[in-house]
Amino acid sequence: MLQRLAEIFAGFARQFMPTPFAFAIILTGLVFGLGVALTPSSPMQMVDYWYDGFWGLLRFTTQMVAILLFGDVFAEAPPMKRAILALGSLPKSATGVVAMVCALSISLSFLNWGLGLIVGAVAAREFCRQARDRGIQVHYPLTVAAGFAGGTTSQGGLTSSASLLVNTEGHFLADQIGLIPLVETIFSPLNLIVGATFMILLPVAAARMHPAEKVREISDREAGLDADDAPEDEPVVATAPGKASLSAAAVPETAPTVAERIENSRILTGVILAIGFTYVGNFILQNGLDLNLNVLNLTFLLLGLLAYGTPIAYVRAIDRGIRTCSQIILQFPFYAGIMGMMSASGLLALFASGLASISNAYTLPFTSMLSSAFVNLMVPSNGGQWAVQGPMLVEAAQMLEADISTVVMAFSYGDQLTNGIQPMWMLPLLGVTALKARDILGYTAALMLVSFAVVSIALLTLPAVFA
Repeated sequence: MLQRLAEIFAGFARQFMPTPFAFAIILTGLVFGLGVALTPSSPMQMVDYWYDGFWGLLRFTTQMVAILLFGDVFAEAPPMKRAILALGSLPKSATGVVAMVCALSISLSFLNWGLGLIVGAVAAREFCRQARDRGIQVHYPLTVAAGFAGGTTSQGGLTSSASLLVNTEGHFLADQIGLIPLVETIFSPLNLIVGATFMILLPVAAARMHPAEKVREISDREAGLDADDAPEDEPVVATAPGKASLSAAAVPETAPTVAERIENSRILTGVILAIGFTYVGNFILQNGLDLNLNVLNLTFLLLGLLAYGTPIAYVRAIDRGIRTCSQIILQFPFYAGIMGMMSASGLLALFASGLASISNAYTLPFTSMLSSAFVNLMVPSNGGQWAVQGPMLVEAAQMLEADISTVVMAFSYGDQLTNGIQPMWMLPLLGVTALKARDILGYTAALMLVSFAVVSIALLTLPAVFA
């Protein structure tokens, strides 16, 4: 059944799903039209809201480029590749490959969503490349979709934006709800049961989707084996027409210049590693594992420097990895513009309050999840979405005397679920794996439905059990 469902979704996505950039433009037009039709905003006001928001995510865009670039380069470093290859040698079947990639993505995403996103992508590529070399036919698009499974479960983990925010002194809702400790959100029985169910059920579901026929294996280009991906630091020797080429090995060696000695100095690397890891260590002592994006990016950068050893080796790795970041740079401003229109026009408040108005204390967590899932399609940012939607959900919870910590988790579940059909968060994964969104959306949509069933049952039953 799951295999057939995945095939239907995959066929639909291949036929009708445009590129993520075209999808962002379509969403822009849709939100613009809804703002004019459903709110008092005029077309010119909607244009202003769009532009006011367009550059509003520049800092976040840079952070996402950094997490993709530094994470990808670190995952490509020899020590990490050896670890990933060692794990990739364990599965003995195609379904085993898919299940292991899915489990790895989910488990690492619980620790940190960025780590799960990058390692899931790299593992999908490397596991499939290794399986192909061993004669195991693995469906590459499905494996990549399994590597994204953490993207639809991560907001129940240690980097859940809303849960961390409501446990932070002076947060913008502190006057209404005070501080909500993590034992009532991330470490609540509800979330631990949901997380454990994801960890068991999703790898099994992903494996069951593997096609018996028409297996689409990883290509040389997707595996990074094209000639264009040859290391750029290899010497190239020019030859005259009609003459035999001179091999690089035949080029006489010369003593390294002072500049080359500096570029290859491990002492320089050691200095910045000492400074950087001192900061990261002190941050963890003071804040625990609440690694925000900036600290996470610094950690990836430092680990990359440590793995490559010298400044010039790291520079060359960065030069090779930068090509994976182009779509993030292009598309994130468009989603910032969509967020600007949704927030300033009142559309976000309209959608959220509409669902909350038809709820009671029992159903509010479920309807909060639905509203969050819907809004996430147009405002795919957990922190930004909570800033606008959070006050309305808190007010509804207080009016209905519903448990606010459960509503916070329900909001987080909804926000993560529709990442399975929202291509923005797939961009880092697609950059690493060299696939298009339409290649994997059918499978991520099927996994999203499985996750939706788990979350729906949990929200409608477990709060009463643990009340």
